[in-house]
Amino acid sequence: MSLTIPPAQRDALTRWLDHLRALDAAATNTLTAYAHDVTGFLSFMAGHHGGGEGLGAVARVDQSDLRAWMAYERERGIASRSLARELSAVKNFVAWVADREGVDATTVLSQRGPKFRRKLPRPLSVEGARDMISQVGEQAREDWVAARDIAVVTLLYGSGLRISEALGLTGAAHPMPETLRIIGKGGKERIVPTLPVIRAAVAEYARLCPYDLTRTEPLFRGVRGGPLNPRLIALVMEKARKQLGLPATATPHAMRHSFATHLLSAGGDLRSIQELLGHASLSTTQAYTAVDAARLMEVYEKAHPRA
Repeated sequence: MSLTIPPAQRDALTRWLDHLRALDAAATNTLTAYAHDVTGFLSFMAGHHGGGEGLGAVARVDQSDLRAWMAYERERGIASRSLARELSAVKNFVAWVADREGVDATTVLSQRGPKFRRKLPRPLSVEGARDMISQVGEQAREDWVAARDIAVVTLLYGSGLRISEALGLTGAAHPMPETLRIIGKGGKERIVPTLPVIRAAVAEYARLCPYDLTRTEPLFRGVRGGPLNPRLIALVMEKARKQLGLPATATPHAMRHSFATHLLSAGGDLRSIQELLGHASLSTTQAYTAVDAARLMEVYEKAHPRA
């Protein structure tokens, strides 16, 4: 089902995305996903109601409309997790339009999404994380590139940064202070500590880097001097994990998972870990308690095998 979206609805979608970009500081990838999800919904609604309706039709969307659209998406083979994400975007957009049209969107906002089991984070062991940091330094031919890769992966594990956050640092972060102010998803700000080993790794990279690390330019550079592509770190870690015999889940983001899980295992407070990770909701951070419990059970099973 693919019909032309009425101009008024398309214009509203553009304004909504501009609103998210300007006021909520939404990431580019997030905005792209929202645009795709809501465009699909509006296209469905155009066919569902015969097309030709204006912005008022969006404001008047009800639960039956949402259920019809969700059933259509299910028939297309959309998984529960993806459909839940799509529904969240659609409800956000409809609520925004309804607010501007003076319509109560409570009914739409109460529509429940499909249930799905959240995937547990897949951290490395403490030894695996340390081995990964050492091994990534063995992949590059040039010393400064090896030092760069070690510094980046050390930051991911030592401070729990996302790869985009680490590569978003500028030369102003060198020499690296004892704490960093990080602007994460949704413009959420947090302060993270930098351990001596992190500061030492970054200092070594800066010493060897052939480029001038000015305050306004990216801290981590590619071989030609431009911003470091996150895909390169992923590839370096992929080579390292194969050499170490680590699972395919040993990705850059797994270092962040490892940071949180190892802190929790060492007795870290869940609320403090939430703040260090920049999670908006404590429920997101609580996933690590399940990981920790699963690891304890694994150790228990090995120590006390069934007869």
